[in-house]
Parts: sequence; C-alpha cells; structure tokens
Amino acid sequence: MDEARFLALALKNPVNLAIIDELHRLALPDAWLVSGCLVQTVWNVLTKRAVDHGIADYDVFYFDPDTSWDAEDVVIRQLQGRLDRLDAKIEARNQARVHLWYPAKHGLPYPPLSRSTDGIDRFLTQNTQVGVRRTDDGFDVYAPHGFNDVAGLIVRPNAGPNFSAANYALKAGRWKALWPELTVIAAR
Repeated sequence: MDEARFLALALKNPVNLAIIDELHRLALPDAWLVSGCLVQTVWNVLTKRAVDHGIADYDVFYFDPDTSWDAEDVVIRQLQGRLDRLDAKIEARNQARVHLWYPAKHGLPYPPLSRSTDGIDRFLTQNTQVGVRRTDDGFDVYAPHGFNDVAGLIVRPNAGPNFSAANYALKAGRWKALWPELTVIAAR
C-alpha cells in the first residue's frame, strides 16, 4: 500500500477528515491526527466493516512550548467544543509536555520531545506510527515504517524507549478481538 492509498482509505471515515480539517483551521502548532483512528479505519475498509468499528478515540498531537496544563486544557476544550457534533472521543495532547506526566502514569521513562512526530515515533506498535495533517496544498502523511503492516493487517511491537510488553499484549489482544484477521507479532 502506498501513501495515496492509505490516505484515501483513512479519509473514508468522516470523523478523521473533520478533525484534520478543524486542526488546519485552528492552526495549532505542529498538529496531527495520529495512530489508531487512521489505521483502524483502513482495517475497517479492508475487512468491509463500518469505518468507525472498534475506534475507541481519536488522538490529536500538537507541539506547543507552553507546557502548562492550563494551556493544554484550553486546546482540549476548544477542540472538543468545535467538534462536539461528531459524537467522538477526541484526545488532544501537547507533545511538549508528555515527559511531565508519562513516567508517573506508566512507570516508564519518557525523555522530552522536540516535535509531534517524535511522539508518533514512540507509539507502542509500528503499524500505528502514522499521522496525517492538512496543508494548504493537500495533506502531509508521516509514517516512518510505511504502510505494509497496515495493509497486511499486521501488529508489530515498536521496541522504543518506553515499550511495555504488558501494555502491548493488552492493546494487541483488544485489537485481535475486534479484528480477528490481524496477525500479532509477539513482543520479545
């Protein structure tokens, strides 16, 4: 699967497109729609399910040097207010401040990031290391591992600095229950 095909399939979910468009209008710094909502939409199209089957939430990453909770809360509320009509759980996170709360929440180290794509690089699975954003000329797609695992319905661990085999097993198990066609590569 190439980038154009991935994008065409991911945008079949109108919620994905609405969020991407709203992020562009808001002009949040370094803002991307990321991860599962994109990949799972593609899986749903490929397996002939409803485009929103199994999608628990829609993750938005942006990068603002203001690492205060108050600044992030303003963005969360603003985005939810603008997209409330979608009846979707949208989780916006400022990637500049993840290192402040991640170790306490997950018990794992999380060095500071310098841009949103650094956060994408740290996802638990390689197949979900994707992000899409609108530009004035179309779309940017970030996918450091390409789209072969997405197209092949393969879940593969990303053994990055904050990898947890237990968290991987939980996530992969949930996905396998929703998409039995998946091939889950065991964590080592």
